[in-house]
Amino acid sequence: MLELLNEHVCHGGVQRYYRHQSQAIGLSMRFAAFIPARADGAALPALFYLAGLTCTEETFMIKAGAQRMAAQEGLILIAPDTSPRGASVAGEDDSWDFGLGAGFYLDATQAPWNMNYRMESYIRELRELVIRELDVDARRVGICGHSMGGHGALTLALRHPELFRSVSAFAPIAAPSQAPWGQKAFTGYLGADRAAWAAHDASALMAQRRTPFPDGILIDQGLGDQFLDTQLYPEVFEQACRGAAQPLRLRRHAGYDHGYYFIMSFIDDHLRFHTKNLKALAD
Repeated sequence: MLELLNEHVCHGGVQRYYRHQSQAIGLSMRFAAFIPARADGAALPALFYLAGLTCTEETFMIKAGAQRMAAQEGLILIAPDTSPRGASVAGEDDSWDFGLGAGFYLDATQAPWNMNYRMESYIRELRELVIRELDVDARRVGICGHSMGGHGALTLALRHPELFRSVSAFAPIAAPSQAPWGQKAFTGYLGADRAAWAAHDASALMAQRRTPFPDGILIDQGLGDQFLDTQLYPEVFEQACRGAAQPLRLRRHAGYDHGYYFIMSFIDDHLRFHTKNLKALAD
């Protein structure tokens, strides 16, 4: 059951914010949905957007300016929160890069996080919920994300290609096993076994695949990004794609940093990319 918290008319469609009880998380969760106008009432394709560290379900919808192009393309936008809220796990708000706002889109296996920090299962649950409640076309669901959310988009697409048929990212944590953010999260949520880490590392996953997305993957990376050399490692993912014969457009942009001015500059390209890929599935 969805509880509508508020809604706003936007570019001829409607921007909504919902709350619902999640079985995967065991708590109530919030998400945002932009739903463009429907001329014939038909089910529409959808794009999941996974936000980065410290963000909420509101961040992308408020800052990215994606609704205009989504309305033009007839694309539903879904933005979940970045972690459970209200789990009351000791230490979950001690740092900004682990715990609250930093669920890393995986299912924790280590206590006490494994009780509620089950974000991979939650994203799958939310996908089924919006298909049922918001008339999303189940055949045409893509996924995109930024930073921690870029990591989530890449890994969830690679782990569940039957669920997410198109994938892109902005400045993703592309090799989290090599990055301080990823190492901290993986140790806390998954423990010390690096084999468990590899199952949630986009570069390691890609190295085990063979052309999982033949229509390509799109990544945009700012060269003025303060985290590029220490946290993101797009070149590692790029090399893994070469080995997997995976078409990849990794666009490097001089001057752009890690924030939403960067995302709003190129979000239209990502929406068109997903629309093209998802439309082909309906033809």
